[in-house]
Amino acid sequence: MKSLSEIETTSKRASRAAGFSWGIAEEIGKNIRLLELFGLEGIKSLNKYYISRNQEKFESISLITENNNSKKYPYCPILLGISILDQIKNLEKFKMIKFDKISFPLLILPFLSRSSEIIGKRIRVKFDQAEYQLNFNINILSNKPNQIFLKFANNVEIFFLENTDNFSEVEWKSLYKLSEETFVEESDSLKNSAAGAGLTDND
Repeated sequence: MKSLSEIETTSKRASRAAGFSWGIAEEIGKNIRLLELFGLEGIKSLNKYYISRNQEKFESISLITENNNSKKYPYCPILLGISILDQIKNLEKFKMIKFDKISFPLLILPFLSRSSEIIGKRIRVKFDQAEYQLNFNINILSNKPNQIFLKFANNVEIFFLENTDNFSEVEWKSLYKLSEETFVEESDSLKNSAAGAGLTDND
């Protein structure tokens, strides 16, 4: 079994050989490492993407808006992911952004996962019928974890989720009340044994 370090290094070098700058190649290496760490087909997807890249054309995008429609060709997942990562602080204000025709959409997931950590919000993404939730770059949840990824996603929706508790205020107060039983009143003996007790200040 290949180590995560080997996966990252080989993906980075292959991406540089495929024509990307060393800076972008380094980002790709980190991303493929993440995909494989989360049990997703990073190496397989990157291989298929580079084979297609030699035969087909893909679009890039510089400024991302709420609704993004490719002019002729599907979006390149790498360049799109770089743009998302660069603009994420502004993009979260939209609450939701849409794209049509993204090639090998699995490859933008790690960009979104890292974006989730940057903005401190969960991100949900829909690739046609498949849904993924990205949780602060800690894990990725999916409604179709075993689905073989398609070459294209025709409709992509990205949602920026507001941080909310998964419990009610009543539930919180009930648990907090129970936790209060561990509180100990400060006694004279505790004061005398506390850190710094017994020290004399001669100044």
